Amino acid sequence: MLPYFNGADFTPEWNTPKHKIPEFSFVNQNGETINNNTFKGKIYIADFFFTSCPGICPKLTTNMKTLQDTFEKDADILLLSHTVMPWRDSIPVLKKYAEKYDVNSSKWHLVTGDKDELYNIARTGYFADEDFTKTQDESNFIHTENFILVDKKGHIRGVYNGTLPVDIERLKRHVEILKREI
Repeated sequence: MLPYFNGADFTPEWNTPKHKIPEFSFVNQNGETINNNTFKGKIYIADFFFTSCPGICPKLTTNMKTLQDTFEKDADILLLSHTVMPWRDSIPVLKKYAEKYDVNSSKWHLVTGDKDELYNIARTGYFADEDFTKTQDESNFIHTENFILVDKKGHIRGVYNGTLPVDIERLKRHVEILKREI
């Protein structure tokens, strides 16, 4: 069994699901509304990126593509990538990026929306912004290499460095463990 992660310090807690991903609603690369219901009863892996990122984002996207390919035929596994530059990453920009990386839109959603809503879910939903935890400066730009594993009930069950092949392999194993949980 995998632990639960209920706070920004990512301390594992066993058999103690307290934190759930809050309600959200964004728009994906196809202009479709994506919300909690999209992921209801599904295991999903979430991350944060932006299409013009010259640093870690291409590596994160390539590794998400690896996960997409690994779980391609598994209808219970989805992927969710949130832009942290919604003022730049419009639906057409996300669509072009999705085509570049061969994103299967029935498996993997690249989403945009209101900046405040995106940053709020990153910080309070996925605990994906270490700098905010330290500084509490809302104007800081969110940039994280974390992949977050979310179970069928909306609880965080794992956090992985999305740039490291060893962590991608660990994430794949943890998805298989999570699939066996009741």
